[in-house]
Amino acid sequence: MFSPSTYLRRRKELLGMIAQGGLIVVFGNEESPMNYTDNTYPFRQDSNFLYLAGLPDAHHFLLLDTETGTTTLCGDDLSLDHIVWMGAQPSMAEKAAAIGAEHTASYADGLERIRQAARQLHPIHYLPPYRADRVELLAELLGRTPAQVRQGASEPLCRAMIALRDHKCDEEVAEMDLAVNITRSMHIAAMQSAAAGQTEAAVAGIVEGLAIAGGGRLSYPCIGTINGHILHNHHHHNTLAYGHLYLLDAGASSPSQYAGDITRTFPVSPNFDTRQREIYQLVLLAEEQAIAALHPGVRYLDVHLQAALTIATGLRDLGLMKGDPAEAVAAGAHALFFPHGLGHAIGLDVHDMEDLNEDWVGYDDTVQRSAQFGLRSLRLAKALDIGNTLTVEPGIYFIPALIDRWAADQLHSPFINYGAVAAYRDFGGIRIEDNVLITPTGHRVLGDPIPKTIAEVEALRSGR
Repeated sequence: MFSPSTYLRRRKELLGMIAQGGLIVVFGNEESPMNYTDNTYPFRQDSNFLYLAGLPDAHHFLLLDTETGTTTLCGDDLSLDHIVWMGAQPSMAEKAAAIGAEHTASYADGLERIRQAARQLHPIHYLPPYRADRVELLAELLGRTPAQVRQGASEPLCRAMIALRDHKCDEEVAEMDLAVNITRSMHIAAMQSAAAGQTEAAVAGIVEGLAIAGGGRLSYPCIGTINGHILHNHHHHNTLAYGHLYLLDAGASSPSQYAGDITRTFPVSPNFDTRQREIYQLVLLAEEQAIAALHPGVRYLDVHLQAALTIATGLRDLGLMKGDPAEAVAAGAHALFFPHGLGHAIGLDVHDMEDLNEDWVGYDDTVQRSAQFGLRSLRLAKALDIGNTLTVEPGIYFIPALIDRWAADQLHSPFINYGAVAAYRDFGGIRIEDNVLITPTGHRVLGDPIPKTIAEVEALRSGR
C-alpha cells in the first residue's frame, strides 16, 4: 500500500471530476469459490478499488459522497471465530486511517445507504461489474434487472477513472519496475532451464513459482508454448524438442498488484537455426525501432504502422512477401504474419483499465478503431502522454489455418508469396515484448534489461 495521502488525493481528484453529483460506489471483490464455498481461487482485489483504497481484503467497498466530498469505507470487523482461522487483522478504524477515509460503516449499513439513495432517485455512479455476484447485488440494491445493471454503469465515472489511472505517479512506476524485475527472473530461469524432453508444464511451473516467490502471483495466465503461432495458448502439455522455438509470454504482479508483461522467444536447441535467426532478428528490429519512436505526443497507431512496415519490408527481403511494403501495409496484407496490435496500456491490470471500456482507454476523438483485420486488434492507438505505461510486442507468426484460408482465396496475392510461405507452415511464431514508460523527454524501458539479442539468448541457452 501507498501512504494515506496518496489514496486521499486520488479520491479528491475523482470527486472533482464527477459534475453530476450523487453517490459513487466502488466495490472491492469477494472470494470466488473453485468448487465449494471454503475452497477459493487465489484472491485478487478489484483494480479500481485498489487504486482508490489499496486494501487487499475481500468484502469491502467505498462510498464517495459528491456533496460532502467524503469517503466511507464499508466492511465489517472480524469476529473471534474468524480470527481463530485467519489470525489477527486490522480493525475497520485502522483500515480507514490507512487509506485516509473519513468514515466507516458496516457492510450491511453501506448497502442500505445505496438502497435509500436509489429509492430517493439520487444519481448512483458505479463501474461496469464483471462478476456475476456483483451484477446480482446491484440489481437487488437498485431495483433493476441484470441487463439494466450492465447497461447502467456510469460513463462519467469510467472516463474519470481512466483519466486518473492512465498517468502513473512515481510510486506506481516503482511498483512496475519491481513487477518487471520479478518477471525478468522468470524469463531468465526459463531460458536457462528449458531442455529437450521436458514438458511445457515443467517450464511453466518454474515460472509461476518465481512469481509467487517475488511476493505476488502471475499477472495473467502463463503462455509458454512451442506453438507460438497460437496467440493465447495456455496449454502446457507438449514436449520440447530440438528444432522447436519456445515462446514464453509471462508476467508477475508486484505485491501491490502492478503487472509485468514480458515475452521472449528462444530455441530449444542451443542456437537458432538460419530461418529462426532471420525471423527473430526481424521481430527484434521492429521492436527496437518501435521503442525508439516512443515519446509524448506520438500516436501509438503510427508506431504500430511503423512496426508493420518494418515487418513487411523484412519479409519481402526474405521472399515471403512481395511488392511495395507500404502498399502491403495499407492493404493489411502483413496481418497474415502480424495479426495483432503492437501493444496495450499496462498498470494495475495487464490490459490496463479495459474493464472500463477498451475504446475509451486506447482511442479518443482524434483516432477511431479500424475495421481492417489485424489493425482492428490494436488496443492502444491514441497519442501518448507523460506517465503512460504500455507494452511493445511485435511478432511474426505462421498460422496454418490462416495461411490456408488466405491462400485458397488468393487474398492479397499481389503482396504474398504463398509458395514460399508454405515452407514455413511448421515454423510457429516469434514475439518479443517489453514494458515502457513515457517520460517528459521520451521513454524508459521498465525494469532491468532482459536478454533479447540473439547473442544474449544463445549464451543463456548454451550456459555461457
